[in-house]
Amino acid sequence: MTLQYYEGVGRRKESTARVRVVSGAGRFLVNDKPLEQYFTRLGDKEAIIAPLQAAGFDLNSYDITVKVEGGGVTGQTDSVKLGLARALAKMDANLIPVLRRGGFLTRDPRIKERKKPGLKRARKAPTYTKR
Repeated sequence: MTLQYYEGVGRRKESTARVRVVSGAGRFLVNDKPLEQYFTRLGDKEAIIAPLQAAGFDLNSYDITVKVEGGGVTGQTDSVKLGLARALAKMDANLIPVLRRGGFLTRDPRIKERKKPGLKRARKAPTYTKR
């Protein structure tokens, strides 16, 4: 017997998260670690499970496994949140308007700006000296 799972891919900045949702006992694993152990910053857990709460799902009735790589903590948090929302949208198409209203299905397009020639970084110019 194979379990039916729903998968969503979320991206933000340089990080990518592959989220799988299966009906189960309520385990939430990120890179084979519990959610609270992987994301230790204050508010990260609440931000990640926000799509579940908006959809009206109970966290204890689904097993969620996440493979996330690249980027930093903020990028990984937001990519997991987007991947979870996309997986829930695949699970039940009636949830799409609710998730869209909450802003969970919109990918954040902001990325690192490229360095420009003649500048030190993307926008920082060398110090001006008159003489």
